[in-house]
Amino acid sequence: MGPVDAVQNAPLGEVIVRRINDLAAISEGGDNLTRIYLTKELREAADLILGWMREAGMSARLDAIGNVCGRYEGDRPGAPCLMLGSHYDTVRDAGKWDGPLGVITAISCVADLNRRGKRLPFAIEVVGFADEEGVRFASTLLGSRAVAGTFDENVLNTRDRDGVSMRDALVRFGLDPDHIGAAARARRELLAYLELHIEQGPVLEAQNLPVGVVTAIAGATRLAARLTGMAGHAGTVPMELRRDALAGAAECIGAIEQFCRTDEGGLVGTVGYIQARPGATNVIPGEVSFTIDMRAPTDLHRKRAVADIVRRIEEIARRRQLALQLDVTHENRTAPCAPWLKEQIAQAIEAEGLSVFELPSGAGHDGMAMIDIADVGMIFVRCRGGISHHPDEHVELVDADAGARVLLRVIENFQTRESRAAAS
Repeated sequence: MGPVDAVQNAPLGEVIVRRINDLAAISEGGDNLTRIYLTKELREAADLILGWMREAGMSARLDAIGNVCGRYEGDRPGAPCLMLGSHYDTVRDAGKWDGPLGVITAISCVADLNRRGKRLPFAIEVVGFADEEGVRFASTLLGSRAVAGTFDENVLNTRDRDGVSMRDALVRFGLDPDHIGAAARARRELLAYLELHIEQGPVLEAQNLPVGVVTAIAGATRLAARLTGMAGHAGTVPMELRRDALAGAAECIGAIEQFCRTDEGGLVGTVGYIQARPGATNVIPGEVSFTIDMRAPTDLHRKRAVADIVRRIEEIARRRQLALQLDVTHENRTAPCAPWLKEQIAQAIEAEGLSVFELPSGAGHDGMAMIDIADVGMIFVRCRGGISHHPDEHVELVDADAGARVLLRVIENFQTRESRAAAS
């Protein structure tokens, strides 16, 4: 038995874990994993994934923006596809499961079909998106936006921290920045988009469940806040006469936390960055900048929450006699998962003898871009401690196997939206 046969005949979970480790070995260096868009490490990873796709019986290629794309034909050539995907880039000092689990699991499912000689009434396409994280050029979902036809060409002029533009980086990678439009797909070519991904949170672990059905990818609003008061001597300005910007920011942060804690609709809010100036031990802070990240399962809920938070911050600033500047820096709409796809995922989970549990995704995913050309469904896989974007990110083999079995069952029993509607 050759190495390819050994891989194809191994249990799905074992193959997935082995390949996760193989892919994680491709990194910028050091002890932790870093694989950034349009680097030589990303190209090496792309070549490895393309090889796995071909072993699985797919035709495989690199598209115009660096996505790895594999196609397994159906029982008639040229049929529309069920697209499966996730990303293969990482954040810095990353975990090895975020993104690659979905790509590798999808390839393993196709390999299982190919081993059995099974063709379906539709094609299957697997896409490993080259940039979801947005680390290098500070713009997320570049790979999936190109496929969805919504890529913003202004990003081509953005420069990384070394001063290299995205346009030049594409050329160095062997791609033509003037032909990114060639990566775009039409809605008629896709029956649906499905993504398997680690949860990146602790909910499934708390429920003692290996997999879950995602209801929606939460939209996000990010704001940059700046409070300006008056710097002064820490020993000579009485407390009642102070206009302490940092104390005001602390009250704002506490108000954000309290507001989100008392919400019962899945709202989350985070202040992830704060800077006080002048930043001396014996000086009252005169200016403080901080960020706010607000997410919720529906756009209406998020927008109302943001409006309420803004009013509270404005009231705190007025009462403390602080000048306030508040700017929206990022706005992403919620991407609801299609009910007809959620039903099929739930049926597959039940058929595997597992309990069905629905939960929203607080993290962003490529489905947020793909929803512009296809209905979207997502399967979450439990991760230890809910840890993600960290070297301790981990998925147990049994959970990787459970996710693969559920995805394979969805694929084999997949019904289009039209056929399900006709059946009901």
